Amino acid sequence: MPEHDLRYPIGKFSFEGVLTDEARQKHLSEIENLPTRLRAAVSSLNEAQLDTPHRPEGWTVRQVAHHLPDSHMNAYIRFKLALTEEEPTIKPYEEGRWAELEEARTAPIEISLSLIDALHHRWSLMLRNIDSNEWKHTFRHPALGIVSLEKNLALYSWHNRHHVAHITSLRERMGW
Repeated sequence: MPEHDLRYPIGKFSFEGVLTDEARQKHLSEIENLPTRLRAAVSSLNEAQLDTPHRPEGWTVRQVAHHLPDSHMNAYIRFKLALTEEEPTIKPYEEGRWAELEEARTAPIEISLSLIDALHHRWSLMLRNIDSNEWKHTFRHPALGIVSLEKNLALYSWHNRHHVAHITSLRERMGW
């Protein structure tokens, strides 16, 4: 992957297999802080800027802002399923197709910013109460196989930074 790959401004996701308590706390903080970081990333952008793709053939800033709660609602439910069922099989969704729906292309981003505020508050309350044994709980993803809650935490911590970086790197490149 070239250093300037606009698809992965912070690099691709990787997981070493086990999280230390320190790493887990860092990931939990990333989840808790996304609403603030996302609001800062989109602050003062006008409609034309919100409708600018973050890279050629990529989503617009608006679509990224709407994608985050779509994705994170799915993640929140996956955590709940894994905590309450024995290795549930989750349902994936077509994120690219969701991003092309009319509301994802045109709705005011404040709707999704408010949703992400509430969702991450609730999600963080749940995550902060998972005990060390529960982090080993898993779910089955039809394409990815068995996923532990530890790995999913690391993935969504990365996902936060990944999409905020799409917006902030676009702002830097455009001088906004």
